[in-house]
Amino acid sequence: MIDYNEMPRQQILCIDMKSFYASCAAVMEGLDPLESYIAVVGDRDRQGSIVLAASPRMKKEFGIKTGSRMFEIPKDPRIHLLEPKMATYLRISTEITRVFHRYVPKEAIHTYSVDESFVKVDGATNIWGDATTIARKMKNDIEREFQLPCAIGIGPNMLLSKLCLDLEAKKKGIAEWTYKDVQNKLWPISPLREMWGIGRQVEKTLNGMGIFNVGQLARYDLQKLEKKFGIMGNQLYHHAWGIDLSEIGAPIMAGQISFGKSQILLRDYKEEEEIKHVILEMCEEVARRARTHRKAGRTISFGVGYSQDEFGGGFYRSRTIGQPTNVTMDIYRICLELFHEYYTGKTVRQISMAIGNLVEDNQLQLNLFDFKADKRRELGYVVDSIRRRYGSGSLLRAVSYTAAGTAKHRSKLVGGHKM
Repeated sequence: MIDYNEMPRQQILCIDMKSFYASCAAVMEGLDPLESYIAVVGDRDRQGSIVLAASPRMKKEFGIKTGSRMFEIPKDPRIHLLEPKMATYLRISTEITRVFHRYVPKEAIHTYSVDESFVKVDGATNIWGDATTIARKMKNDIEREFQLPCAIGIGPNMLLSKLCLDLEAKKKGIAEWTYKDVQNKLWPISPLREMWGIGRQVEKTLNGMGIFNVGQLARYDLQKLEKKFGIMGNQLYHHAWGIDLSEIGAPIMAGQISFGKSQILLRDYKEEEEIKHVILEMCEEVARRARTHRKAGRTISFGVGYSQDEFGGGFYRSRTIGQPTNVTMDIYRICLELFHEYYTGKTVRQISMAIGNLVEDNQLQLNLFDFKADKRRELGYVVDSIRRRYGSGSLLRAVSYTAAGTAKHRSKLVGGHKM
């Protein structure tokens, strides 16, 4: 049993903007975000274009959601097809954060994503009222000033506020969980993937261990979970009890830090050489992100998703190397090894990769048999500095200028989409 008397009892709000991109698009068109039928698509001129966001009614009545294709959208006069304005959405997100600043100092705010934030209100309750009152004030401010709907979960730590948001507040608008609610509200959750932090693969493994709901996970032997999952097993166990010792601003699952990129391609790619061109571009981006944080990684993960025309499917595999790296061509070499081992020749529509098992870049060891390793590493930082100063499209690899390349097009986008 867990002694909750020894656990943090903070007052943390987890604030989620409902269908943020679609809601912003609706308001910009003078429409009600909750009542209108909105689909934000990457490019209205392409039937295969991805749906980037859909309004609540679009999801509920037509089954169209993020990731659907434009050709799946029915011909209905009530439906509005809109292209994204990412720069505008980001400005709105920034202005919403300013609303939080009215109630708490900036160090009490953690922007988790463009549409979700954590706000610690412990020190503000003497001024504004209890956590529920502050949540209601923030919600009213956002709806009055931006006409945008939101939901707010309240909990004694970041994890429980997030779970409260996902499992109750999104239906009610505002909800609060305490440690007393864990057994009644969290433990019955099934299937396990409905709990934040548990994906399908982890769920499948847990099911194979006889664990089908959160309560069974909480009562499972901790040592067996740690033996099976390592540090993640410890996290799973304590999260099932609603325990999270993270501070505001820290990642909830700090043990899973990596740098990755996933790209749904603009068209189907059939030729191996074309696929390799995109892989190289993506390796460049992942390596750049690692270098920006002065990190290098030992584990390279790579995968492809096949076209729906070939019934989907694909693979995602990882390989750990002896020497940590953040050099583009080192990462590319490992990705090509995995590609050649597992690729079945089908048409590719999605490519994903990540670099994990990270260390500080200054921990890299010199290789006496590779005299140019340090020069390759420094070259990456030089290229990064040029792009920061003159723009991401100022210096591109030759493959980006081929018909297969995507980097030249994407350099003109914000967040991967039109401004």
